[in-house]
Amino acid sequence: MITLRKAQDRGQADLGWLKSQHTFSFSSYYDPEHMGISSLRVINDDRVAPGAGFDTHGHKDMEIISYVISGTIAHKDSFGNIKTLPAGEFQLMSAGKGIYHSEFNASNTEPLHFLQIWIRPDTLGIDAGYQQKAFEQSSPLTAVVTPNGVNGTLKVQQDATLYRLMLSEGEKVTMDRSAAQADRHLYVQLIEGTLDINGTTLTAGDGAHLTQLASIDFTAISGQVTALVFDLSAKA
Repeated sequence: MITLRKAQDRGQADLGWLKSQHTFSFSSYYDPEHMGISSLRVINDDRVAPGAGFDTHGHKDMEIISYVISGTIAHKDSFGNIKTLPAGEFQLMSAGKGIYHSEFNASNTEPLHFLQIWIRPDTLGIDAGYQQKAFEQSSPLTAVVTPNGVNGTLKVQQDATLYRLMLSEGEKVTMDRSAAQADRHLYVQLIEGTLDINGTTLTAGDGAHLTQLASIDFTAISGQVTALVFDLSAKA
């Protein structure tokens, strides 16, 4: 089954310096039918004005992933990490016992566009940690976040894997699911291009929840397709 989440149906927030679209309930946006999927709790599509950003604030017991679509994030946290995160890179911050951080648009002239993702950890009260990496697209579906950090991926404290999907127009890739994987959830967040998934069409900003599919065909209908694909436990 494929359940489509159209871009325009997401929650909306406009603070002037920040324009955000919420796939799941977040802050003042509440929809009991969209509270997250498995351990995936937040996908916020954030656009930050030049020079603006999130002042120092705290998190606890959450795995927080940022993926920059365009622009650069300036990051600073209570563990002494002072980093910049350019377009195409992934950041994973394990909040664990507690961490304070700030995120700003590093440019005073260009806007920042990024996805902010929260995943609930499988263990509470772990030590906080910080990871950041740019990944070569070794295949159309390239793993970037895994539970065990295999092959240089970022390690998340949960039974969850995140892939970046990249396809040129007309290109197709198939993800086969074994019987043991049948109850797991897949969630696809399309960033750019037009994507067909088993006959369902997504345009930029759309999401799709996939369940009980033995085989999944991803086909780029138009443009360069970039998407994030979450493989999530049925039990979380």
